[in-house]
Amino acid sequence: MKISLKNADDFTHIIKKYERPLLTYIKRITNLPNEDAEDLLQEVFIKTYQNLSDFDQSLKFSSWIYRIAHNHVVSHYRKNKKSQRDTYLEENEILYEKLATDLNIKEETDKTLLKEKIQKLLSKLDIKYREVLILKYLEDKDYTEISNILKKPMGTIATLLNRAKEKFKEIVIKNNITL
Repeated sequence: MKISLKNADDFTHIIKKYERPLLTYIKRITNLPNEDAEDLLQEVFIKTYQNLSDFDQSLKFSSWIYRIAHNHVVSHYRKNKKSQRDTYLEENEILYEKLATDLNIKEETDKTLLKEKIQKLLSKLDIKYREVLILKYLEDKDYTEISNILKKPMGTIATLLNRAKEKFKEIVIKNNITL
């Protein structure tokens, strides 16, 4: 799709297509209230519009716009780091179920208790691990897209995912939690 700054309908199409997924992504990594997440999203769309002519058409557009969102959230996080030391993930059943299944910890545990426990444990992970887990398990991005979004080699993405899973397991063991 060739996007032109001269055609407002093209940009309106971008907003309509990416508004909900990007807002969800922003809320998941930041756990900001809806209004604040929407403000960040608006800023992401402004940056997207301003940099549209720089889009590398060899990449997927979704990876590029997620990269802009990622960079903006990281900048926002750094600016507000002192007031947001404990960034929590929004409770999302899909993420918890996928993580539990992938880590072989989901057997006959009550789903509600499991989600609460996992949410608390995930909040203890470094944001770089939470983000890669969100992109992989919640946003259903493949390694190539995650690599493009985070601007890291695919090998690094695989390593981050493995480390994130290991860190999660360590937190479970360290806190003597039964899942």
